[in-house]
Amino acid sequence: MSPKELVKQFYEYDLLKNKIAVEKYFHKDCQLHWNSSKGFQVLNYDNILTFFNNINETYHNLRSEISHLLQEGDFVTTRYTVFGSTMENQDEEMPLAHYISIWQIKDGKFFKGHQISQLADEAAIKANSFSEIKV
Repeated sequence: MSPKELVKQFYEYDLLKNKIAVEKYFHKDCQLHWNSSKGFQVLNYDNILTFFNNINETYHNLRSEISHLLQEGDFVTTRYTVFGSTMENQDEEMPLAHYISIWQIKDGKFFKGHQISQLADEAAIKANSFSEIKV
C-alpha cells in the first residue's frame, strides 16, 4: 500500500467503532507536532492513544471529509474537515474542525506528523472552500 493510500484509509477509517486504530496506523515511535486553537503540543504514541480514547467517550459519530491528498515520497499532506455528533445530541452532525496534516510514513505507519487545526467555520464550508476533490 502506498503512503497516500494508507493516509486515505486512516481518515476514512471508523475510528469510533474500532479501538485498534492507533495500533494499526501509528508507529510506536511516532511524534505529532500539532498547532491547534488551544496552542502547540507534541504528542507521542501514548498521547495519541489517550486522545483517541477520549474522543471515543465524547462522540457518538465521527467522520472525516478529505478535500486534498498529496504525496511526495514518504510524505503525505492532507486537508480535511472532521464532522461529528455528540453522545448528548446523536441526531445532529456538525463540523468540528478543519485540519491540514503532513505525515511521514515509515514501516507502513504514521511516523512523524505536523498538523494545524482550527475550529470549523460554517462560512468556509458554505463557500465551497472544503468541497471534496477526487483523491
